[in-house]
Amino acid sequence: MQHHFGDFLDRDGSYWTIVPNRERYAHRIDDVPEKSADVTILTMGKHDENWRRVLAFPNLVELTLHEPTTEQLEAIGAIPSIRRLRITHARPQTLDFIRPMRALEELVLEYVSGFSDLSPVGALPNLRALHMENLRRVSSFSGLVASTSLKYLAVYGTTDWEQPIDDFEFLRGLPQLEVLALWQVKCRAPYPAMLPAVHLRQLKRLRVHRSYLATDEYALLEEALGGVEGVGWGPCETVARSEIPLPADDPRARLSDDVIRSNHPEVLLHYTGKRLIGDPASQWFEFTGRGAGRVKCSSPTAQAKRLEKSQRYEGMRLQAKALVEEERARAG
Repeated sequence: MQHHFGDFLDRDGSYWTIVPNRERYAHRIDDVPEKSADVTILTMGKHDENWRRVLAFPNLVELTLHEPTTEQLEAIGAIPSIRRLRITHARPQTLDFIRPMRALEELVLEYVSGFSDLSPVGALPNLRALHMENLRRVSSFSGLVASTSLKYLAVYGTTDWEQPIDDFEFLRGLPQLEVLALWQVKCRAPYPAMLPAVHLRQLKRLRVHRSYLATDEYALLEEALGGVEGVGWGPCETVARSEIPLPADDPRARLSDDVIRSNHPEVLLHYTGKRLIGDPASQWFEFTGRGAGRVKCSSPTAQAKRLEKSQRYEGMRLQAKALVEEERARAG
């Protein structure tokens, strides 16, 4: 899969200041004056013959490496001023080259394979935000437990490949985490795999779709992280597969766009100015959990299936509540 150049970073809050992916080539190393004190951001890769100039910019704080060579990766450790680093499409056998970069605060690894050990990342003393996407050789994230400053963690697969995660035990070592985002992932550990999330006492935001984990893991997360933004999947979600215009006599038609954005996420504000809502004829109940299935709302069996799933989900929450209470008691 080719690099998308999209910006998947959650920029709410102060976690990310690195330039969006689409703006990276505005900072090509061959397009800036050599040794300029005004240059703070650069992009380079294997096709840049004069890449060694990167070592001579005194105020460089942000660097993007796209398809870098091994020599380029090994050289960046000699730039102590870098605080923001993005690496895309690379195959280093190890991440040891970043160990000297102790000033790093933001790190993006996209389509980087060849290594399996994340401990060099966990050893960065000032790392605040970490986004990892499509790391083909990585399945253990235990190397992150040494991180004491990490506030934002995103682990992403892609639309054609799910990022494997052996287990979530590493979360026990990240009590300071404030944002956790999981996208296109699969976990190999049995229930209760998400129990370590109990230790995320500073968590403000959780991003994980209802289809990635087993159903009982979502019930556990609701008990462990109640009140955290993004937590609250419930047994199912009603999803419309097509839209219709919002009727003119609907009370929401008279509300301002700001009110719609704040209070009515079910209304889509189209770029043409139209307001759209889900077509009731295209609605499905999508049940929470990997492989949990779905049923069209108009089906004669829909309500019975929804009730059955709801009752099972409540039972899972009761089971999870006991586990969470035990875990909290052990933690003190």
